[in-house]
Amino acid sequence: MQIIRNWLAAGSLAAVSLLLSASSCANKGPQPAAKKQGEAVEVKVQTVGAKDIRRVVESVGTMFPYDETVVSAEIDGKVEKVEVDLGDVVQAGQILVRISDEEQRYIMAQNEAQLRQSMERLGLRNEGDKLKDAKDAPEPRRAAAELSEAEQRHKRLTQLTAQGIGPQSDLDQAAARLRAAQANYDATLFQTRNLAQEVERYRAQLELQRKKLRDTTVRAPFAGAVKERSVNPGQFVRTNTPLFTLVKTNPVRLKLEIPERMAPWVRVGQTVECVVEAFEGKTFQAKVWRISPTVDQAKRTFVTEALIDNASNMLKPGSYARARVPTEKVERVTVVPANAVAYVFGANKVYVINGDKVEARDVKVGDRFENQLEILEGVKEGDRIAVTGLTKLDTGSRVKIAGGV
Repeated sequence: MQIIRNWLAAGSLAAVSLLLSASSCANKGPQPAAKKQGEAVEVKVQTVGAKDIRRVVESVGTMFPYDETVVSAEIDGKVEKVEVDLGDVVQAGQILVRISDEEQRYIMAQNEAQLRQSMERLGLRNEGDKLKDAKDAPEPRRAAAELSEAEQRHKRLTQLTAQGIGPQSDLDQAAARLRAAQANYDATLFQTRNLAQEVERYRAQLELQRKKLRDTTVRAPFAGAVKERSVNPGQFVRTNTPLFTLVKTNPVRLKLEIPERMAPWVRVGQTVECVVEAFEGKTFQAKVWRISPTVDQAKRTFVTEALIDNASNMLKPGSYARARVPTEKVERVTVVPANAVAYVFGANKVYVINGDKVEARDVKVGDRFENQLEILEGVKEGDRIAVTGLTKLDTGSRVKIAGGV
């Protein structure tokens, strides 16, 4: 019994101890929270300002060569010699490849012989001579002489027959000869005109063959550099076989995509400042050269091209570049210090001070100007905002101004 009484006494003491402990925790728990809610956060404050700024269009883009072309063979043949290689700088008209011209020379000699033969039939001596009148050719002149003789004979016999001196049979024979001479003259004129057309055809064939002979020497269409070589000596190439890819890299074209809302700010001739990763700290100057008349409906941007002088060949097409286009657009905008904007749960917030209370506002941020941010929506000029202690603030928080305006 004594043991049971001791156990009950000990349990009572434990229960009382547990109750006292719970009461103590209940009294102490809320006190720090209440104290925290009532505390004023010390912050520095600044007034939202406004400033006149010149709009600058910023974009990123890729550089392209001013001109790029694939030089292809214009004739079938075996490559005899390759004159240039990858990276070589070439001038307009410089020889790139020589293709065997033996077959083309034989064909040209044949065409020249055909042309000379036809021209001799027309009485033409020089290759550039042309027949002005078919009647001046040798064959029509001969036929004209025969026709004239037949006309005179027919005329004489007609007179003699009328006087009763000549027989009628001779007159009939003369009349037949006259008709035959007339027909022969007309046919000769027709043949001569056809021969003149044939001469022109042979002349055109000869000029075409001369062009084919020239095409055996492949030349650079413009001054540039060899981007790619696709041919080797001894290779048999056919028409349209790619031989070289040439690029002109001075100047280079910088293709930019500009948001459609900035379309009124961009004009041809504006200066563009470009920065390339390969040349850190160096700025290249460019000029707006071309502006697309349409907007990409998917991206809501339009393409703008700028030309960059590249006389030193420092810049390489294909490189990535960042560009700034200072415009003539001047606007008065609302600005706040960059450290006054906090990014909270996917939104930009600014903490406006009203008396000793805080109002957290969502803001729409525009451009950045060094250590200031443009605010498009959310606050206005003259509002007072916190610039320190932002992580401790929320709507309804009490603040104590430590400094600022």
